[in-house]
Amino acid sequence: MTDLQTTLSISFNRFFESEKSSGIVLILCTILSLLVANSSFGSAYLDFWHIKVAGLSLEHWANDALMAVFFLFVGLELEREFYVGELSNFRKALLPIIAAVGGIVVPAGIHFALNADTPTQAGAGIPMATDIAFALGVLALLGSRVPASLKVFLTALAVMDDLGAIVVIAIFYTTQFSPAYLLAAFAVFGLLLILNRLRVMALLPYLLGGALMWFLMLKSGVHATIAGVLLAFAVPFSGNGDDESSPSHHLEHLLSKPVAFVVLPIFALANTGIVISAGWQQELLSSNSLGILGGLVLGKPLGILLASLLAVAVGVCALPGDLKRRHILGAGLLGGIGFTMSIFITNLAFAGSVELVNASKMAILMASLVAGALGFVWLRFSSSPGNT
Repeated sequence: MTDLQTTLSISFNRFFESEKSSGIVLILCTILSLLVANSSFGSAYLDFWHIKVAGLSLEHWANDALMAVFFLFVGLELEREFYVGELSNFRKALLPIIAAVGGIVVPAGIHFALNADTPTQAGAGIPMATDIAFALGVLALLGSRVPASLKVFLTALAVMDDLGAIVVIAIFYTTQFSPAYLLAAFAVFGLLLILNRLRVMALLPYLLGGALMWFLMLKSGVHATIAGVLLAFAVPFSGNGDDESSPSHHLEHLLSKPVAFVVLPIFALANTGIVISAGWQQELLSSNSLGILGGLVLGKPLGILLASLLAVAVGVCALPGDLKRRHILGAGLLGGIGFTMSIFITNLAFAGSVELVNASKMAILMASLVAGALGFVWLRFSSSPGNT
């Protein structure tokens, strides 16, 4: 097999570098938020995020509006992968897709087994998704010690993880459902698809329609961020992944820096202001926290590795020439870095319970730290430059 290091697209390399940098910024914002929340300025800091603007708190705006932009960016990534990336070839796409399914089902199953028929059962979705920025950031630290195919595999895996999380959010975390508003949102989506079919290439009509669709989704009870994903698939994709004339590629390029350095840092600042009180260690032993820790640290690598090996064993798909089983395990360990999506689902699963939200976020931070460290150490000492 040819060396994938020479065949990675310009778009992929740009995306990889952006995610790596974003991961570093997210770490700094999380540390800052934790320090301020547990300082003498803690109360003022937490109160700041509850200031109302146009009827919604700043935290609400961060989680519903800014994250819709993030989901739009994720949707554009998905679109690119489906058209010209790793997911464009069905046989090549099968490995990360099957791995993602294993990495979704096993962690959710672990949490559900520990929390079935309890008030924390709704948290089963928390350990399902992988944080692309952090996972690729850790992978970037390893440089040439890992093959380029692992970067592509982990990216495709994380993108499919996000897609699974989006589906779960739409189905299981919908409240106060309004069919009329939802039908209106889909009507706007249908209109945007018509514009796409008519090859209307200007971005403005899609952005205006997307804003209206977001408002209608917000009123429908289905989480408004879903509008971001739908908008991504309505924006026309043309040419190849590096074609600057493609509206989808152009919008993804425009959003890459704002998402990496504005949207996600604000989300981290708004959601990681966790007051660490006495006895927080004991809370990590609760069934909910153990479900999150076990799901991310054990369930992710187990699900990803077993699903991948099973798929290869039965001949459904094959490993790329330079991708070994140890690399799949390493990707599985890094898949346990939940962070952004896990925190996002926590806010939906336990809305109204500050104690549960804080305890879950602490478990997510601990699990993500452990998973990232284990993934880095495993790949660092199981691979070497020129012997990946």
